[in-house]
Amino acid sequence: MNFIEELRWRGMLQDAMPGTEEQLNKEMTAGYIGFDPTAKSLHIGNLATIMLLKHFQLAGHKPYALVGGATGMVGDPSGKSAERQFLSEEVLKANQDGIRNQLVKFLDFDCGANSAEMVNNYDWFKEIGFLEFLREVGKYLTVNYMMSKDSVKNRLTTGISFTEFSYQLLQGYDFYWLYKNKNVRLQMGGSDQWGNITTGTELIRRKENAMVGDVEDENVTHKAFALTTPLMTKADGQKMGKTAGGETIWLDANLTSPYQFYQFWLGQDDRDVPKLLRVFTLFSKEEIESIEAQHAEAPHLRIAQKALAKDVTTRVHGEEQYELAVKASEVLFGKGTLETLQSLDEATFTSVFDGVPTTEISQEAWAGCASVLDLISVTTNNEVYASKGEARRAMQGNAVSINKVKITDEKLPVSELQLLQGKYLLIGKGKKNHIVKILS
Repeated sequence: MNFIEELRWRGMLQDAMPGTEEQLNKEMTAGYIGFDPTAKSLHIGNLATIMLLKHFQLAGHKPYALVGGATGMVGDPSGKSAERQFLSEEVLKANQDGIRNQLVKFLDFDCGANSAEMVNNYDWFKEIGFLEFLREVGKYLTVNYMMSKDSVKNRLTTGISFTEFSYQLLQGYDFYWLYKNKNVRLQMGGSDQWGNITTGTELIRRKENAMVGDVEDENVTHKAFALTTPLMTKADGQKMGKTAGGETIWLDANLTSPYQFYQFWLGQDDRDVPKLLRVFTLFSKEEIESIEAQHAEAPHLRIAQKALAKDVTTRVHGEEQYELAVKASEVLFGKGTLETLQSLDEATFTSVFDGVPTTEISQEAWAGCASVLDLISVTTNNEVYASKGEARRAMQGNAVSINKVKITDEKLPVSELQLLQGKYLLIGKGKKNHIVKILS
């Protein structure tokens, strides 16, 4: 597989340094992407660059994933309008561990010569003193060169600390260290990283070629390459990776549940899905074109969104969590049954009904409740229905369900109800829902 051609048809190629494609076509090449541990999980924006590494490996090249244990202590100013808050070493360590655990889901770390490897730049920076760093790195790049980078220029009006100003030197040295010690020839990343990445290629050129004297020998050149992918944006111009409410979509199931993750992809605009299928799935060109043709014939069936949601959710969270997300969606849109509800784990159930009014009652109140009529009125402090009379009329009008089962017998003992997860009841009030939670 030609890596560059693969990126081109997928719309995943923003910039590449001259000679990059020739190098990749010539031999198996080692390349890397850096991930700063500013959170304990990666998010959808990171997933777009992870897919770069995935395609890179599928093309026969050797991927390195760099977790920035050292650079995470400083913070990348790229795309930021203000100084980052420093994180403690304990938080950074926990974040690094979380990121490592996620990356192993996407890359093959045991496939022979091009097995993926993971490195941490703290391992080499911890041995370097300040004066040594100035001699080894600082003398090779001018302040004028560093100030020409967009990540610096965009902050000159609001102010940038020396710490963030020097970030590009740290990232540049990462590339140099990997070049010297791991034979890495290519750094990749999002398009906002172009300045930092090319600082690395320039540092390699100046340090290595300076070894033949003050004047560079035209016959001795040390080549390193740079490649970036476009930042993901939606058709309306907004940044991809957040919900309508502005919440980040994380790859960690504890931060974004598999159900919420699945719903995010399922809810994508028709205008965005072609790009998303190319960037976030491993479908071939022919498979994507077939999906798009089927979708065009019946857009209301959302065939493309379902294919996208299934592929990405399964790869991030596994087949079992994908199936649970589908069942949960059936519940949300009124197609679920008692059996469907019972099949959901507690995390999925609470995700589906996040924001639904909930009334908590004690074990004593539950045990002392005589009937369903009492349960949905006085026992729940009239929070489900304001009175017994209102509850009775709703039941007589066939407007009450419990756990998706219609209830018309007001004298039905609550002991005959099946609690979900041993503690929940889903009360259907016409088209609205209310949850009763029995406290342990």
